[in-house]
Amino acid sequence: MRTCHHGACLCGAVRFRIEGSIGRFYLCHCRHCQKDTGSAHAANLFLADARLDWLAGAGEVRHFALTGSRHARSFCATCGSALPWLQGNLAVVPAGSLDDPLDRRPDGHLFAASRAGWDRELHALPSWPGLPP
Repeated sequence: MRTCHHGACLCGAVRFRIEGSIGRFYLCHCRHCQKDTGSAHAANLFLADARLDWLAGAGEVRHFALTGSRHARSFCATCGSALPWLQGNLAVVPAGSLDDPLDRRPDGHLFAASRAGWDRELHALPSWPGLPP
């Protein structure tokens, strides 16, 4: 089923609309994604035959492709936030860049052998609705 989602970067300079069918939703633990995000993994949606429209700030969108790999990312030149990009007819959309609620759980973990050692049993940690007291 084709869906339409809206999103933006952190500073709001770049806004986009992505239309297509979400095929997969993966958490990628490869070292490239860890370096990219500064975290344990990237959370990306994959949409085949997607249409990506920049609603604002298209001139602020930058793209980086890691030489010698299939790893790439797009980001806002102002705030550095991850943004969607196209690989042929496949759109890769950082899940956190969407403004619309996403009613879908990830389909699985990629490159689990590279998973960060501190990214285990996190459900057992204390949590707060905001900053800790």
